[in-house]
Amino acid sequence: MALYLSCCLLLSLLCSPVCRCHWPQGGVHPENEVLLYPSPVLPVSKITSVQLKRNSPKRWYFAVQEARSPYSITVTPCDVPIEWRLSAKTLLAKPVSTLHLESKKSKPEQYWRTSEAVMDLFIYRGNSAETFTGRSSSRALYTIMLLSTERDTQVTMYLTTRDRPRGLIPELPSDPRVDTVGVGMTSVTLSWEPSPSVLQQRQQQDFHYCLLVNRWHNYKSLCAAETAMKHKEEEEEKLSSMESWWWHGSSEISTSLHPGQDTALKSSADKSSAVTGVCTGTDNVYTFSDLLPETQYYFDVFVVNRLNQTSSTYTGTIAHTLPEPQPEVVQLIDGEITRVDLEMPQQQYSFRPKSWQRSTQFTFQTCTRGQVQVKITSKGRTLASQVVDGLGQILLEGKPKYVLQLEPASNSGASLKIQASTAYHKPAFPLLPESLKVKSFSKLRTCDSVTLAWLGTQQRSKYCVYRKRIAETQLQQVKKKDDDRCSGPESRRKAEKVLCKYFQELNPLRAVTTATITGLEPGTSYLFDVYLIGHWGFPVKYHSKVVRTRKAC
Repeated sequence: MALYLSCCLLLSLLCSPVCRCHWPQGGVHPENEVLLYPSPVLPVSKITSVQLKRNSPKRWYFAVQEARSPYSITVTPCDVPIEWRLSAKTLLAKPVSTLHLESKKSKPEQYWRTSEAVMDLFIYRGNSAETFTGRSSSRALYTIMLLSTERDTQVTMYLTTRDRPRGLIPELPSDPRVDTVGVGMTSVTLSWEPSPSVLQQRQQQDFHYCLLVNRWHNYKSLCAAETAMKHKEEEEEKLSSMESWWWHGSSEISTSLHPGQDTALKSSADKSSAVTGVCTGTDNVYTFSDLLPETQYYFDVFVVNRLNQTSSTYTGTIAHTLPEPQPEVVQLIDGEITRVDLEMPQQQYSFRPKSWQRSTQFTFQTCTRGQVQVKITSKGRTLASQVVDGLGQILLEGKPKYVLQLEPASNSGASLKIQASTAYHKPAFPLLPESLKVKSFSKLRTCDSVTLAWLGTQQRSKYCVYRKRIAETQLQQVKKKDDDRCSGPESRRKAEKVLCKYFQELNPLRAVTTATITGLEPGTSYLFDVYLIGHWGFPVKYHSKVVRTRKAC
C-alpha cells in the first residue's frame, strides 16, 4: 500500500493502563528522531471533523513510506477563514533507537531519524475548500497544521491515496459557475453544469443538488450557511425576547432539505429576510419564485453526498429581480378638475406650474367612502403627505415638477376628484368648512317636519337641500347608491329639491346654518343631502343624513 498508516502500531505506542513506557538509555531523543507514527494520525479515505479553538493550532500527521506515491488532501473550512499548512520531513533509511513496551504481546518499536529541514509544501489562508495533490519523492512524514485566528470553528479533512479525492466528496465539473438563465419581477431561473458524481451514479441516487437563496451574501459551504443562521438567531433572541426564531428539520442544513421541498432555514414575520433552501434531486435547472421585485438576491448551489452529508460548493451567483411596472404618469392641467378611479394599486399624476407662478394649491375630494393616501414628491423628495377622507387641500410654494402618488387605503378601490391650481385665490372648489356632517335636532323633529344644521364658511356660497323618501327595507340599498360624494345636484330629480339658500359668516365659531323641511309624512324615513355650490359652480356634497319623522305628535 502506497500510503501506509498503522493505527494498531500507533495505539501500541501510546501509554495505557496495560503497558508502561520505558524510554531507552540516554534520556531524551534528539529533535530529528521521531516516532514513525506520532499521534494523532490522519486516517485515509475517511472524513475527519476537527474542532478548532481560536488561536490554538492543531496538528495531524501521516506518513508515506514509498517513493513516488500519490496522495491528496482536502481541507474544508466552515464559517470563518482559517490557515492550514502542509509540511514534510524525509524519513532516513534505518532506525536509530528502540522503544520497549512492558506488555506480553508488544514488540519493540522503532524510532526513525528524519532530516532536520522541514519543507513547506502548501500554505492556504481563506474560507474556501482547497485540495492539495502531490506525489512523494521519497519516504516522508507529513504534518498538517490548522489554525483559526477569528473564533472557534469547525474544519473537515479528507485524505486519499489517489491523485484526486473521489468517492466520499462530491466532484465539481470543470466549470463550476452557476448561470442565471432568466430573471423576472418575482422569479429567477438558474442552471449549472452537472457534477461528475451525479452523472456517474446509477440507481442509488447518493448525490443530489441543494440550493440556497438569501439577501446578504454567498456562502462557501452548507456548514457556513448553517452557522451564520444560528448566529443570527442568537442575536435576534438577545435583541427581543418577544420574537421567536427556530430551525426547521435537523441541525444540519443538508439533512433538513428534501427534493422538491422548500425549507425556511430561519422563520421570520418578514419572509423576504429568510434564507430559503431547496433540494432538486438530480435536476440542474431550478426556478426560485415568490421573490421581492427590484431586490438583489444571492444564490448558491451545492452537490451533496447523502450518505455522509459531505458537499462541494459551486461558484455562487447574484441576480437582481426586475422592478414593478411603473404606472403611467398623467399630466394635470392648471385649474381643471380631474376625476380619478383608483382601480390600480397605485397611480401617479404630475403637475408643473408655469414659470411665473410661485404657489400651487392641490384640492382633493373623495367620491366614495374610504380613505385615500396622497403623497406629493419632487425629484424623489416627499414634500407633503395626507390621508384624504372627504375633502383635503395642500398648498405648496415653489415651482418644481410635482408628482402625485394616490393609493386607496383598502383593496376595494376608490375614486376622487383632483384639482391643481396656481390661481389658488380663485379655486374651482368652494371654500370648505371644517366638517361636512349634517345634523338633525331630535327635539325639533315633528310628525311632518325636521330641522337640519350644517357648517358654513366665511365665503358667501349657495346651499341646496334635497330629500328622498325611502322605505325601511331600502335603507341600506339607498345609502350605498347615494354614496357618491362627487355627484352634483344635476344627478337628482327636480321633485327632490327642497330649497336653496345663501349663507356667509365671517366668524368661524358661528358659521352654522339651519333649514327646516316641512310637508313630510308621519313615521316616514327620508334621505337628506346638502350641496355647497361655490362661485364657479362646482358643487361639494355633504354627508347624507337619514331622518325619520315622529309617528304621533
